[in-house]
Amino acid sequence: MILAKPRRYADRDKVKMKKGPTACQNRSNVLPLKGEIDLHVSPSVTALLNAMIDNKPQRLVVDLSSVTYIDSSGLAALIAAMQRVEGYGGKFLLAGLQGTICIIFENLRLDQVFQIFPDAAAALAAT
Repeated sequence: MILAKPRRYADRDKVKMKKGPTACQNRSNVLPLKGEIDLHVSPSVTALLNAMIDNKPQRLVVDLSSVTYIDSSGLAALIAAMQRVEGYGGKFLLAGLQGTICIIFENLRLDQVFQIFPDAAAALAAT
């Protein structure tokens, strides 16, 4: 009997962020995320969001168009960030939810909690 080699979390393709909160379309208030956002990655996402929130942008957009998976810890990071931004009167916007990510948000009714836009440009253009 041949057993498959177990996958180690360190070997998995995790969220790949562009070296910290980087500009998207020359905007420092857009955080593009990529890959899987799970228990092992969400602390990094939280740290990036907190660094951006410390600057108190009027709008903070999280681009999830390249995210393939998100678990409860990733959702908690987004909820906490939204609460902080709304606490000082800013707007926290999500953009680009695709496939499974969109279904997760709909099933949990988080689409009624977050302001969600088709892409980062639409989120930035919203009033």
